[in-house]
Amino acid sequence: MEIAFADGKTFRLAYEFLRVYSPSAEVRGHGPGQEVLQMGKREVEIRVLEPVGSYAVQPTFSDDHATGIYSWEYLHHLGENQHRLWAEYLDKLDKAGGSRD
Repeated sequence: MEIAFADGKTFRLAYEFLRVYSPSAEVRGHGPGQEVLQMGKREVEIRVLEPVGSYAVQPTFSDDHATGIYSWEYLHHLGENQHRLWAEYLDKLDKAGGSRD
């Protein structure tokens, strides 16, 4: 997904990245330490992208995950930090013996 912001910044965010960093309770849990490491999301796609008021979007992914509401602020955060976040994800995946496939 390519997204542009009023501050002039533009980000390209892979669907897999968006899926593994979904802000949903299913992924983030209900508190610190309850996060669920997402595996096997390399080929995930966004099937539908719905607006949520004027503050967010809610994608439906090809694995039927549709509960994450991505605010513009959160998307900007993901864009600004995607290299660090992706490296952290790959490290966690490796330590868990998981796979992107």
